[in-house]
This record gives sequence, structure tokens and C-alpha cells, in this order.
Amino acid sequence: MSPLSHDVIEMALKDLSLWHFDKDAIRRDFCFETFAHAFGFMSEMAIIAEKTNHHPEWFNVYNRVNIRLTTHEAKGVTQRDLDLAKAMDKAAKLRGL
Repeated sequence: MSPLSHDVIEMALKDLSLWHFDKDAIRRDFCFETFAHAFGFMSEMAIIAEKTNHHPEWFNVYNRVNIRLTTHEAKGVTQRDLDLAKAMDKAAKLRGL
């Protein structure tokens, strides 16, 4: 598996407008109404991550979830990261974000 080119990533980020490219990863910060909402989102994403065997790097404090997606074995962003970002955006949108 090879990392995507910078140009391909930038094109994909046009549809993932709240994500930004940072070195070898894409990042987004989510802010939910409560800790329970943030944790519920993380739980839902954990199930998707486990099914796809692609796990995010994330950090949670109260209602905030900071996410970094990269494919370690490819040493960069791959389609797997973009697909997980799309799933996260969809779940966040259903929660009013």
C-alpha cells in the first residue's frame, strides 16, 4: 500500500472541508455538546475502525475529540484514511455537527 500524493489528498479534502493535511496525516477536531455525545461518537467510530482494521489516533477531553488519520505501514495518508474520515463526517453530521 502506497501513500496518496499531496495533490490527491488536497482534492479529497475539498469534500472533507473540516479536515486538514498535516505532514503524513489528516486531522480534524470535533466538539460535541457533552462528554456522553463525544464518547458515543467515539464508540460508533471504534466499531467501524475495528471492522475495517484501520484505527484512528485520537484524543478526548470532555466534549472534544481530536483525530489524526494516517496509515502507518504506508507512512502516509491512504484511501483507508479518507474513507474513515468520510464515515466520521457522516456520523458527526447526524449529530448536528
